[in-house]
Amino acid sequence: MATRAQIQLLPDGRRLHMHDGPIDLIIEAFGPRTQIQAAYRSASARFVTVLDELCSELSLLRREPSADALPEGVIAQRMTRAVSPHSTIAFITPMAAVAGAVAEEILLAMTTAAKLDRAYVNDGGDIALYLDAGEEFKIGMVERPDGPSLFGTATLTADLPVRGIATSGWRGRSFSLGIADAVTVLAGRAAMADAAATMIANAVDLPRHPSIGRARACDLAPDNDLGERLVTQHVGELSPDEIAAALDAGEAMASSFLPHGLIHAAALHLQGHTRVVGATLPCATLNAPTAERGLVHA
Repeated sequence: MATRAQIQLLPDGRRLHMHDGPIDLIIEAFGPRTQIQAAYRSASARFVTVLDELCSELSLLRREPSADALPEGVIAQRMTRAVSPHSTIAFITPMAAVAGAVAEEILLAMTTAAKLDRAYVNDGGDIALYLDAGEEFKIGMVERPDGPSLFGTATLTADLPVRGIATSGWRGRSFSLGIADAVTVLAGRAAMADAAATMIANAVDLPRHPSIGRARACDLAPDNDLGERLVTQHVGELSPDEIAAALDAGEAMASSFLPHGLIHAAALHLQGHTRVVGATLPCATLNAPTAERGLVHA
């Protein structure tokens, strides 16, 4: 099979960078050196098959999930399962969970092949985690994904049920129907976090507000899954009351997910204001980004 994938260790000698088309991963494993090497070999072997596997079912994955048309690939199935609980609430397609689902698959390849202390796969801010007993990760949450703007951290220990992190917002790499600068979600799995972050970020909104610029998704990217839906392109300065109203809507959505186990916690950020939902997010506000080793950015 011909492959376009580019896979190489980063200059720090610890993290592996894997790139293929729109998929761009940073992975890192911790443990005995031989086990790390085995994990990276397995991750690389699985990665080169991922894009072709997804492209073979792309037309199906760009449609709302339906029991009459189920995908065949394991990653596509994971995407569909992650978005299905949300499909009765609002428009969503399996593509809303693609980054988290890919991260999960690569992490599974690593942990199946090797005995690790901990590991993560970061797919553009959507992160799958592995933690052995007694291990922990500290994650950094950004208020704006388009620049270094760390506003808080959360420490995730092995005894917590969180194994997936995802961030969504109008400033990110994907389109958003809402105006959140960033919504970071902690969930049981990365694909679940990815889908929920999309939904919550879409809910942080002020419909028809004159200071919010929107455009049809199809005019910006003809082959995307949102079609003629309006996606956010600009958000002007909002009043404190307007920010509160938008965050209220997102908080209500996030809170509705908690009883069903769809998320464990979420942090919603809009123009310098933050809401935290859920009790398992020990969040401490920071003044500036930190270069601490082991900090996983979300």
